[in-house]
Amino acid sequence: MARLALNKSSLTRQNQLLKGYREFLPALDMKRRQLLAEQARARAELAQEQARLAEIHPWIAEQLPMLANQGIALDGLVQVERVELAQENVMGVRLPLLQAVEFRVKPYSFLSRPHWVEPLVDKLKQALELRIRMQLAQRRLQLLADAVRTITQRVNLFDKVLIPRTHQHIRQIRIYLADEERAAVVRAKLAKRKKR
Repeated sequence: MARLALNKSSLTRQNQLLKGYREFLPALDMKRRQLLAEQARARAELAQEQARLAEIHPWIAEQLPMLANQGIALDGLVQVERVELAQENVMGVRLPLLQAVEFRVKPYSFLSRPHWVEPLVDKLKQALELRIRMQLAQRRLQLLADAVRTITQRVNLFDKVLIPRTHQHIRQIRIYLADEERAAVVRAKLAKRKKR
């Protein structure tokens, strides 16, 4: 670290730095609060997706007890073919956003398969999409947590390090300048006495 210059221009520079830090700190803190609110919203979305997914299994068990029949081949009936993502900018954090999900349904004969296969296909699509949404929500939550941690570190840097250090520098410079001013007055008085 560079040695602190004890002069008036350094005092002016330190005062400007302090003013800038004090102006910037509230903006950082506001961003941190907004990211925390967004993180809480993402947690709520994740919990909602989990609840919706949890509702599908009891519905299938209640409405389609015929699934216990092992004689009907349902393996690979529905598969995810393509997931289209976009990015959303939330307070400077790029978060993934689900645009579309395309499924591939294994072709089956409507006459050779039971009538309940069609509602099963719909529920499988819904469950797969919810799982994708949950993975995306977890990713968004992780990105927001990283952003909150980074912004909190910055807030702490300004609040606990830079502003107190700048205060200390200003105090040191003022004490030194006051001492120099007093010494100059004393020297001037001594010089005046010697002149007489």
